[in-house]
Amino acid sequence: MTSNTESDYQQRTSWRRLAVFSLIFLAMTAAGIYAVYDRFAGRSFEFDTRLASPTIVFAAIVLLAVYFLADGLRLHYTLRALGHKLPFRKLFKLVFINLFFSNVTPMATGGGFAQIWYLTRNGVPVAGATAATTIRTLLAVVFIFSLTPVFLLNLDALDGHSWSDAVTTTLAVLVCGYLGFFAILLFKTRWLIAPLSSLVYLLHAGHLINEGRYVRWQFRLRRELLRFAQCFHDYRQGRALHILLSIVFTAVFLLSLFSFPALLIHGLGYQVDYLVTLGLLVVTTFIMYFAPTPGASGISEGVFGNFFQDILSGNHLVLVTVVWRFLTIYLGMIVGLLVMQRDLIKSHRSNQ
Repeated sequence: MTSNTESDYQQRTSWRRLAVFSLIFLAMTAAGIYAVYDRFAGRSFEFDTRLASPTIVFAAIVLLAVYFLADGLRLHYTLRALGHKLPFRKLFKLVFINLFFSNVTPMATGGGFAQIWYLTRNGVPVAGATAATTIRTLLAVVFIFSLTPVFLLNLDALDGHSWSDAVTTTLAVLVCGYLGFFAILLFKTRWLIAPLSSLVYLLHAGHLINEGRYVRWQFRLRRELLRFAQCFHDYRQGRALHILLSIVFTAVFLLSLFSFPALLIHGLGYQVDYLVTLGLLVVTTFIMYFAPTPGASGISEGVFGNFFQDILSGNHLVLVTVVWRFLTIYLGMIVGLLVMQRDLIKSHRSNQ
């Protein structure tokens, strides 16, 4: 099963496709930053040396350490609750590989495939790897989707945005749809067998897959869904401490992620309520979940600039936007690309 998974994944994430997605990511990022510069910052930009002060740099390094460490530990304890364990060295490689893939593929789907592929390479069954990554994602979704309505409806900083009403109108549908899908996936997994089986049948009926592949896909679909259901049952029956720590480190991860703008804004001398910046980042992240671009590139910068234009002066808005994305996304992507290339080179040499 592992070899098939590796083969499928390698086909899905060919270097050519990754290169295309990476170029799209770079182009959309540049477009988003320019939109902030043009529409929200009044075509003003200034690098402020206060962000390079030893105090702010040290605080950013500490926050980055907490951010990456919590990201690894939330997956670690999810795996432990499922009865699996990955060496910490490999676990934190996965953190950065996930950052790279999830930001160069639309809707962050590539990150999930990359994690499953990496986990199966290191002895975790496909169903267990799928369950671990899904549960880890769900924990973060529950936090973000629960807090978004609270901040969206109560933050004065969001009043007056021309598109805030549209977001509010669609909020209930998006939250219910997203959480509803996860609820079915986790608690009523068998319900998915019929529609997914019908989808495979339509592929076969449309002559998109041959008879042999149709039979294999139908068998694997049922087997992996049933295994996934069993794995989630195992998570709920896992050690209470491991379950609790998976939730705690998810909260720590999100809190550190949402704290970067507050640190940067404070470093520039602004006096802004921490809960305001926290709330704006929660809503921004919520919107990013539905962005069709790779890593929400372009959209995340635009939304951030729109939300923070009344807090930051024009000359600082682009600066904070770029530094925020660099610390939380670009830096991890660069490390992930280097880690992935190193692993691929080692794998290539070992196969020679």
